Formats: sequence, C-alpha cells, structure tokens
Amino acid sequence: MRVTQSWLSEYVSIGTGVDAKSADELGEAFVKVGLEIEEIHPAPDVSGPVVVGRVLAIEELTEFKKPIRWCQVDVGNANDTGAPQNVICGATNFAVGDLVVVTLPGTVLPGGFEVGARKTYGHLSEGMIASVRELGIGTDHAGILVLPPGTAEPGTPAADVLGLAEPVIEINVTPDRGYCFALRGLARELAAATEADYTDPAARVAVPDTTGDAWPVRLDDEGCARFVARRVDGVDPTAPTPWWMQRRLLAGGMRPISLIVDVTNYVMLELGQPLHAYDASLVSGPIVVRRAVAGEKLTTLDDVVRSLDPDDLLITDDSGPIGLAGVMGGASTEIPVGGTEPVDVLLEAAHFVPAVIARGARRHKLPSEASKRFERGVDPMLPPVAAERAAQLLVEFGGGTIAAGRTDAGGVTAPAAVRMPLDLPDRVAGVGYERGATVRRLAQIGCAVELVTGDDGRGQVVATPPTWRPDLVRPADLVEEVLRLEGLDRIPSILPSAVPGRGLTPAQQRRRVVGRALAENGYVEVLPFPFIDPTVWDAFGLDAGDPRRRTVHVVNPLDAERAELASTLLPGLLETLGRNRSRGLVDLALYTIGQVTQPHHETVPMPDPPVDARPSDDVYAQINAALPQQPTHVGVVLAGDREARGWWGAGRPAGWADAVAAALLVGKAAGVELRATAAALPPFHPGRCAEIRLGDFPLGHAGELHPKVVEALDLPPRTCAMEIDLDLIPLDEARPVPVVSPYPPITVDVALVADTAVPVAALAEALEDGGGALLEQVRLFDVYAGEQVGEGKRSLAYTLRFRAPDRTLTSEEANAARDAAVAVAVERHGAALRT
Repeated sequence: MRVTQSWLSEYVSIGTGVDAKSADELGEAFVKVGLEIEEIHPAPDVSGPVVVGRVLAIEELTEFKKPIRWCQVDVGNANDTGAPQNVICGATNFAVGDLVVVTLPGTVLPGGFEVGARKTYGHLSEGMIASVRELGIGTDHAGILVLPPGTAEPGTPAADVLGLAEPVIEINVTPDRGYCFALRGLARELAAATEADYTDPAARVAVPDTTGDAWPVRLDDEGCARFVARRVDGVDPTAPTPWWMQRRLLAGGMRPISLIVDVTNYVMLELGQPLHAYDASLVSGPIVVRRAVAGEKLTTLDDVVRSLDPDDLLITDDSGPIGLAGVMGGASTEIPVGGTEPVDVLLEAAHFVPAVIARGARRHKLPSEASKRFERGVDPMLPPVAAERAAQLLVEFGGGTIAAGRTDAGGVTAPAAVRMPLDLPDRVAGVGYERGATVRRLAQIGCAVELVTGDDGRGQVVATPPTWRPDLVRPADLVEEVLRLEGLDRIPSILPSAVPGRGLTPAQQRRRVVGRALAENGYVEVLPFPFIDPTVWDAFGLDAGDPRRRTVHVVNPLDAERAELASTLLPGLLETLGRNRSRGLVDLALYTIGQVTQPHHETVPMPDPPVDARPSDDVYAQINAALPQQPTHVGVVLAGDREARGWWGAGRPAGWADAVAAALLVGKAAGVELRATAAALPPFHPGRCAEIRLGDFPLGHAGELHPKVVEALDLPPRTCAMEIDLDLIPLDEARPVPVVSPYPPITVDVALVADTAVPVAALAEALEDGGGALLEQVRLFDVYAGEQVGEGKRSLAYTLRFRAPDRTLTSEEANAARDAAVAVAVERHGAALRT
C-alpha cells in the first residue's frame, strides 16, 4: 500500500509547517505498531523550469512513419518572452486547449536527463511536453500528462500543482492486517502510534435513508454475504478526473483512466471497499450472485475469454455472467472509455467470503487490487458507505444525479464480545503498564469497551471488536493488540538456554551423509515445488488404480492448477529439470531429499482439540492416525552428458545405469548394500528399469523414462531418474568397524556364458555367494554377444578379487574359491565357463 503524507494528514493530525512529521518519522511510527515499511520513495529529482502550459495549436507532421506533432504551447511568462513555446511531441492523447506540463530548456528530469532546445524532425523543439513517467510520479508512458481544465494558469510552476516535492511511503501489509489496505486503516494505526487525533473517513460520509431498491438483486450463494447497489444517472463520461485524485491514484500505484473508473479506485484506496461500476443500460434483468455452471464462459475486462469453474462465484444478469465476483468485471457491461453520451452508472459494493475470492483469483491467475483486499477481509459495514461516497463524487465531478433507492441485499452478523481479565496484558508481557492502558489501546483500534467485575472480584474488560477486525475473537487477540500498541520493544526478551549434547538425530545424520555423497558425485541439490497438477499421472502413463494417484487435496492452494500434495518426488524433479533446460543448461544431474505425502486407504477423521488445555493421549493418537504418511524419499534425475567431452575424449551421455548407480550410492552412504533387479513400472522404460531392493524388500526404482513420458513432458531424450524411500533403510547406530587386511589381494578373471535373460546383477550375486569369505569384490569388465557364444547367449567377464584378513593367500586357495564361485553360478543360472 502506497500513501502520501498529505493524504494521511486529512485523517490524522501529523503537524503542519515546521512541526510536520517527515516521511521518515511517519515510517518509524508505522514500524512501531508492527507494520513493515517496504520503501520510502523520495520526491522525484526534478529541477529547473517545469510549468503548466496550454496547447494553442498542433501541426501534424505526416511525412514520418510514426505520429509526430509540432505544438505551440502558451507557458505565460515562464520563457521570459510571453511568446508561445514550440515543442515537438510524439504523443497523441491531447488536443488544442488542453493543459499540459512543459519542461523548458534547462530542466533536469529524474535520471539526470537534461532538457534542452534542439532541432528535430525539421523544427526547433524548445523543451518537452512530459508524461507522468518522465516526471517520476508514475509509471504510465502511454501518453503525456493532461491536467483537468482550471487546474492552473499557463506559466504556473508545476512542482506545487503536481506534488513533485512529496515522497511516497510504501507499506508491506501482511495478510492478517487487511484493514490497512486503505488510508482509513493506515491513518488509524498512525494515530495510535503518535497519540494524534484521528478522523474516520467513513464517518464523513452521510448515508441517507432511502426507500425502494436501486436495482433488483438476489443472492443465491453464501459466498456473498452482502450486496449494495446504488445508481447514478447522467454521468458525463468526458468529465476529467480532478488532478488531486489523479495524483493520489498515481502515488498509490494506479493509472488514472476515466472519472468513473478513477472514482471507484479512489474510494477503494480511501476506505478499503472495492467497487465496480456497470453501464446500467447494458445490465438486463435482476443481478444474481451464484456459482458458475460447468461450461460457462466469461469475457473479463482484459478481453480474455475465461472458462469458468463450478467453484467460481459470479455476478450475473439475464444474459449470463457479467463479472467474476471480487476479482474482475465482465466486458459486456463495461462503461465505454471515450464515449460522449451521458452514462447511467450502477455501482456495486459487496462483501464476499475471503476464501472464495482467493481461490477464484488464483485459479484464473488474475490477482487484482479488489481481490487482494477481499481475500484479506473487508469491513462488512462499508458497502453502503463506499457506494454513497462514490455516488457523491460522481455527482460532484461528473454532473450525475443519484437515483432514488438503494439495494442492500443480505446482511452481516455483529461481532461477539470478548471478555478478559483487565491485567492479562501485564501478566502475559511481564510488564506493568500504566493504569488505563488496556482500555485506551482497545478503544484506539475501534473496540467498544466496558469494565465489569468478575466472579473473583477482579476487574475484567468486555470488548466488542469493530467490524473491520474479524481476527479479534479471543482474549489472546486483545492482549496482542495492547502489547503491539504499547510497544513490543518494552517487553523483555529472555532467550531459553539450549539443551546441550543432543546434536543431530541418526535420521538427520543419515540425510546429510546421503546428500553429501550425491553432491560429491556431481549431483546438484534442488528444492522442487511440492504441489502437483493431477494431469501429470496421465503423462506418466499410470493406471487408474495406481497408488501414486491417491493424493491429498489442498483446500486453498497457492496455484489452483496444482492443488495436490506430491506422492512422489519425480514430478517436481522433472519439472525442475525442464526449467533448467529452458534456460540453457543441457547437462544436468539433480537430486533432492524430501517428504512425500501418501494418504491412508481409509480416511480417519481429524479431531478438533481444545486450545485451552493439553490434548489427551487419545486425541494425540487420533491426530497421528488422521495425518497421512510422509516418508522421506531421495530422488535424482539426469539428462545430457554424464561425463563432459573435451580434449580428453568424446564424453559419455547419462544412461539408466547411472540412475541405478545413484541408488546404490545412497545405500552405501546409508550403511547398507542395495541391489538392483529387473522390473517394469511406469514412468520407466520397461526394458531399462530396475527395482532397488534391500535384501528382498523393495525400496524404489531407477532407470530410463519411457519415450512417451519424455515426449508428453517435453523432456530431453533418454532422461533417467531414480527414487527410493530413505525411511525404509534401517538405522543402525552400532555399525561394525570395517576390517582392513594388510595382506595383498589376488585377482582372477572369469568369463561365463549365460542366457541373455539372466541379469548381470544376478550372476554377480551368485559369484559372491559362491566365493565365500575370501571374495572381496566382483566387478564386471566386459560383455560380448556374437556367433562364438551362440544365439540367445552372451559372455560376461568378471574380475574376482580375493584376500584373507590374516595371511597371504596362495594361488591354490584363490583358484579353489574361484571354482566354488563359478559352481554356484552354473548351478543357479545354467552358466558355462568360457575358455
């Protein structure tokens, strides 16, 4: 939220003249009551002769490809001659007779841009007609700044007229302080921080009694609690927005568009109530607030046709949807900009359920100033006040007439009173506050406060929160407000002593060791987005009954299209890989260690434990039973070259064997020996997929992704991946110390001929089992298939390394162990020793 000092001064006494508080002092005051200052934007660095001018004549220079105009502008005596100033300008949004801002030669604009007189497009240009962006008071560069008629006389210095000397305070409003998304709330907070007088801008608006409705309205959904409609007839669409209003909109980060739109935006910034203006002649029949029907569409004000979701809350008439409630209006009832005929304006001021608006805005990726306020909570008593304020401004500046009647459909519930001991803030903070501080601070935030005597004879406070503070529902909430306004810096800070000697848990230590091992082998850690789009399962080729499809749905997701908690790491990892590829990184080896969410087959209801006492053991057990399983997985993805090419060679592309090796590396780092067996599981290629096992217990899978999956997700060819459940690996804190033999090894090579269907790992396992205690390592070093070994056969060559822990082996002992290893391979897999 961005505000100026002069605007704040209308509602709170912040001093005048030399006693006026500076922007920095106001920022410190806001920080004192818990608001965060994003930035204090200094006044634009403009120096030199910047004056108001009136356009006397415009000559269109048609010999150029783009619009170029040679203008004669009356700048009074600001140029010391009184003669018109000749200026070349490329903007076309002004006409003869308009008031503009002229920067005469010698002016220096923000960024150090110095304006001078120069010949261009065949004419001498003596200065520049400026836009709000060039003046540093806004971001719009679509056209130059046109001032409303009567703003000032030609030659008047523009600095005071435009407010160029005034800084802008930008405040970061947290989600729990939605009432501060308006000058009304910020001024109240500033008054509490500075102990200054405060005037509620809503109290300045007189809401007269009326009879009858301004427009028929029906509320068919609880997502809209209140809907107020007010009609203003005969508004002049060509009437200019007064400059003071334009300046405040620009300071607030909004672009002035037209009087009707500007009035609704101004009232929103002033009071905090979003408004919407309809062209009443384009609204047919009664307004109905309802949910969308599947298949309905709406063209919003940004000219985008949006497919609606049944959860969307709509404003409709007889023609169908005319607005996405609380987010953006529809194009069919838009008030035309640039029209000349008087317009009958129908003003909407409604109160919506915050969660409904938040979901709609995220679903359509359509954040707006209105939705930003609605989803944080808006005062339900504001709609009639805001509608009346906007109507009065349209009458004052647009020449309209307020039609008889006001529609006020629905209603709001009065806040419930909260009772608490009078000294509770003192006891919570450990500070003895002055007498009356609690009552005074609660009154400052708008509470109706009553002092009563409790059953114990001690004083108590009964506070009825204001309607703009729906968060005040418990004594703790009132205590927080008292402590905040009294100053959090007054509360003593005592840090608890850390418990010594605990350190990392065994699971934490294992996680670090696994992560370090992967990083040392060239993998880069990433943190994928933990939410997924359910359509990814179709891209993975999963069956309808695949357990990975069973996920936990997030009620209020950050992204409406990704509303499911991931049951596997692969979707997030593959998305991260694709994002890195799109940014030019082609050789990738990524890993992550994180929790996945796996719901139970049968849903267990979640209890609602009390907040005033510790839950019982039975309630704790029910909470744990209701929570989904969240095991820790480790996953990797690979694409491109695993070994870089260079002067040393051609390099090597990543393959599915690298993914299997990563899984075995995780096991080694965790202190266990994993093994890989042939498997087939989507999204992996059925012929290049391995199941990773600990003994005979499966932990996960590794391999190359199926080509259809690669194509569906737009991944690099031959992308590989691995994922295993780290929690399934047992934690063994009493690992035996490895025995290192000081005696030399004996290596023996054997070549076995076996069916091609026999896995390499299975044959190696048979050799290990047969080699006994003396066999230290089995390593495959060659694979051959051809006529010499027969059709359907292949030759697998292994190096066997033997070593004894207590003596030097003899050749006879090594050969005997080799023969025993070969015998087991022959017995299990029908292998034959190749000679």
